Amino acid sequence: MSRADFSKAKRVVIKIGSSLLTKHGQGLDKTAIKTWVKQMASLRHEAIDVILVSSGSVAEGMCRLGMKVRPTKLHELQAAASVGQMGLVRVFDDNFQQHQLHAAQVLLTHDDLSNRQRYLNARSTLLTLLKFGVVPVINENDAVATEEIRFGDNDTLAALVANLVEADLLIILTDQQGLLTADPGLHPDAELISKISVNDDRLDVVAGDSRSGLGRGGMCTKVRAARLAARSGAATVIAAGAVDDVITQVMAGADLGTYLLPDIEPLVARKRWLAAQLQVKGCVILDEGAVNMLKNKGKSLLAVGVKSVSGSFERGELVSCVDDSDLEIARGLINYGSAEAQLIAGKHSSEFEAILGYFDDSALIHRDNLVII
Repeated sequence: MSRADFSKAKRVVIKIGSSLLTKHGQGLDKTAIKTWVKQMASLRHEAIDVILVSSGSVAEGMCRLGMKVRPTKLHELQAAASVGQMGLVRVFDDNFQQHQLHAAQVLLTHDDLSNRQRYLNARSTLLTLLKFGVVPVINENDAVATEEIRFGDNDTLAALVANLVEADLLIILTDQQGLLTADPGLHPDAELISKISVNDDRLDVVAGDSRSGLGRGGMCTKVRAARLAARSGAATVIAAGAVDDVITQVMAGADLGTYLLPDIEPLVARKRWLAAQLQVKGCVILDEGAVNMLKNKGKSLLAVGVKSVSGSFERGELVSCVDDSDLEIARGLINYGSAEAQLIAGKHSSEFEAILGYFDDSALIHRDNLVII
């Protein structure tokens, strides 16, 4: 993907750092937030899905509580985050409302994305919000997260969210113009790196830690985030949030900040993940009609096209789809466990609630979670 292709992106994750949001710890920069929201609203009105990952809850809480130095004790950080989150939510919601858009607060911990069931629930919630045209505003759940389940920084959180929703692009807004060839504080002649592969070894040399004292990230976490985002094929741009219309300009392909290229395309990344990295837990045998729909029509797998189910698996695990000759047609993440799948095999989705006592999804395997072999 070139910068010119950013305008074709259908789903974008935007992360804004603490120092930007809070004017370097002086309190929420409502003027800047208003301009960023206006740009995000413009994307949303162009039918581009926008997910915002917002830092700043701890920094805003510190300001409200009169703290001059970022606390080191976990319970004090959690208290500051609880207070600061109120201000963040209010200002974002008020601004999105001015553009006839709804925002939704989503608080996540690492455990939410490492536990398969909760991962799927988080994904389903976010995709449903996007379906309704809502802008999810995501932050780490600092008020309850412990050291064992913290992401460590919101750059990492943003990258994992990009993986979660299969975003095309991750935009990280910071107080720096981008990634430089050296620390500008020590090397005034340092130059901006306009474009570089996420796997370029030079990144390990030029990325430095945060010196603002407000967030937990620095350029090293942003490089790590770009590499995480690249696992699902997402590109990353690190740019200065203070630049006028920075989001709009990046999306238009302007040569702003540092563009970190993924090493593989999104579809290839997803195929590699589904087809190779996950263990197959079970099997569904398809009738001729279902095989045709999957191979030639690009459709989701419906239960009505399933003749039988074998193996033991949970919702969200990988299953193999085979035809009558035991030839594997596809692999995908199934929306029902093996016990439920056996009950609804060959049935229409309108019958699911009567059979199972609940209705979760009309497709047994959605096409977004299915790869033809």
